[in-house]
Amino acid sequence: MNESKRLPRVLVVNKFYYRRGGDCVYTLNLEHMLRSAGHEVAVFAMRYPLNESADWEDYFPTEVSFSGSLTQKLRAVRRMLGSDDVASCFTALLNDFRPEIVHLSNIHSYLSPALASIAHALGIKVVWTLHDYKLLCPSYSRLSGGKVCDRCHSSRFKTCVLHTRCMKSSGVASILAWIESLRWRRRMLSRDTDAFICPSAFMAHEMELGKYPVEKLYTLNNFIPAIPAPPTGQRGKYYCYVGRLSEEKGVETLLEAATMLQHELRIAGSGPLYGKLKAKYDSWPQITFLGQLDSDGVAKLLGEAACSVLPSEWYENNPLGIIESLCAGTPVVGAEIGGIPELIDDNNGLTFTPGDSKALAAAIDAAVYGPWNHEQIRRDAISRFNPETYYARLLSIYKSIL
Repeated sequence: MNESKRLPRVLVVNKFYYRRGGDCVYTLNLEHMLRSAGHEVAVFAMRYPLNESADWEDYFPTEVSFSGSLTQKLRAVRRMLGSDDVASCFTALLNDFRPEIVHLSNIHSYLSPALASIAHALGIKVVWTLHDYKLLCPSYSRLSGGKVCDRCHSSRFKTCVLHTRCMKSSGVASILAWIESLRWRRRMLSRDTDAFICPSAFMAHEMELGKYPVEKLYTLNNFIPAIPAPPTGQRGKYYCYVGRLSEEKGVETLLEAATMLQHELRIAGSGPLYGKLKAKYDSWPQITFLGQLDSDGVAKLLGEAACSVLPSEWYENNPLGIIESLCAGTPVVGAEIGGIPELIDDNNGLTFTPGDSKALAAAIDAAVYGPWNHEQIRRDAISRFNPETYYARLLSIYKSIL
């Protein structure tokens, strides 16, 4: 093949290699997309019992954990700050696979940003998809005391982290997060990365406020790996929430709103608040806790709902739950925070002030009765979030930095 026509060889990197969180799902979908388009692709991750099999898994560094014995914890801390074992494994893979692009996802703590520096030093281009705010905030979530925090733009984290204990409300975890932020400074990350892919305009704006170079910031929404079949069931009068049951997701605000309404709420998911919320609200006849559903169950739930709800109270980036709902033709009621409003317009949903249960109840009521064109919602979403559109934009980013 003509060298100018050959597709770049890509090394995809994430700390885990199985369907765990959004970053892991993205990594697997990205790998499949690139292979299907004709790229040579290798994967680098930490060894883990649940990992999917990979051709290059012999290069994976050993598992570390922040729980367990003191020795295990110390190994994990060394890994967080850049350890020789990861550097050795990664360098060996770079030398043997010889990628033109290293595409990073979630690498902090278990692999570390040292990977970007190693690739950069070897003249390999580095692309980094940002799934959270770790490059801006030591605690990654931009939450402090359960509330959104904007103090991290200054990159002076000491007072913020140590006084508020914003990393898991733990003094030790917060100190480690602060030390990690000192080790991997923004100037170094900016120097060693050629392109930061921001799944939302909100993320790109926050990165700009954090003094990352604007010319390296690319806004590119997430994608669905395959076009879903049109829903076949009848639409009900219920509304639904699909996701993690945790404080920052605003589920308690949603349940307060649900007590003001007669429409049925179906909640799919688990998390740290599951037991508490189920015990408190399970007796309400219009509230149903479904637990964790598989992908088919989620598709059916979304496809037959009057609307779905994302009541988040933290800076969501580009939530896949909204994309999946819209691709099923189901309108969304979403909080006006982070990247959520970028996905919702007058034709596919409604927004409300985060944390306001009365405003949320009113929006849900309007959405359940709204005159929605479900097929148009589905067509518009598929046109925007299909894998072909994503790949074309991604390839143009790759080519622009090579």
